[in-house]
Amino acid sequence: MFTHIVFFNLKDNSPENLEKAKSILMGMEGKIEQLRELIVGIDVVHSARSFDIALVTKFDSHEDMDNYQVHPYHVNEVLTNLRPMLESSASVDFED
Repeated sequence: MFTHIVFFNLKDNSPENLEKAKSILMGMEGKIEQLRELIVGIDVVHSARSFDIALVTKFDSHEDMDNYQVHPYHVNEVLTNLRPMLESSASVDFED
């Protein structure tokens, strides 16, 4: 199993914008065949170290994650709509 985690900070982290970003990410469910598991969470602690949203995705292999990165739905729907909302992001990828 291969895990890809991304943390996002939004330019506008109002409750409405956080829900919109979460909805964009959750929209991948059932649309990307390589995606085995999808979890999206909005931060509730709001510490100095916190990011606004976390995305946890699981794949059968690193190769499947690479294919997800260029999948038309990920590129044309998720990235196109989410990137303008982002202040910053960070990721961690590992095999488990």
